[in-house]
Amino acid sequence: MQFNRAKFKDVILYTCHKSERSKLGAVKLNKVLYFLDMIRYAWTGGPVTGATYKKRKHGPTTDSLLPVLRELTAERKLEIHDVNFFGFTKKEYVPLVAPDISRLSKEEIVLLDEVIDFVCSDNTAKTISEYSHQAPWEMVEFGDEIPYHSAFLLYPSEVSLEALEWAEAEAKTVADQSAQSNQVVLTDGSVFRSRLLEARQ
Repeated sequence: MQFNRAKFKDVILYTCHKSERSKLGAVKLNKVLYFLDMIRYAWTGGPVTGATYKKRKHGPTTDSLLPVLRELTAERKLEIHDVNFFGFTKKEYVPLVAPDISRLSKEEIVLLDEVIDFVCSDNTAKTISEYSHQAPWEMVEFGDEIPYHSAFLLYPSEVSLEALEWAEAEAKTVADQSAQSNQVVLTDGSVFRSRLLEARQ
């Protein structure tokens, strides 16, 4: 996957702008990015930002986040504060500029809104970390990259090893086709939306 740094910045600023400060910290910001990219990949064969995610103790994280946050603060687009949150130190993100969403498609913004709502409004940092410990996270060793084709395992279904191997082969085919064409076909996101509703209950 090719990492789109500009869209990555846009998603971060948009997330910080849309979320209540008290409900967004470092853990949740990582999870917004992860679920956005993985779900978009499962729907269309391509992620939004193309960031690389790795298995960490508190769920998937991306090594791209900290350097990009430093860039955004240096550009005076974002302030980051350490605040006391019930006896713990928590990162608080204060956007200084309105987010630029011109690089994001309407479908990407709709999905991002849903992911922000699910991660930030319906979960604590602890519950979203636990929720992110699903099959894609479990299938790799600590510190290893979580492959994008594992996004299909986020959906509620019984997935066999053969199906996973098929998904990996299909992912390569989609990637090869995407390299030759900019056209992307959207698929139905109702399954993931039902998964979100189940998680909220």
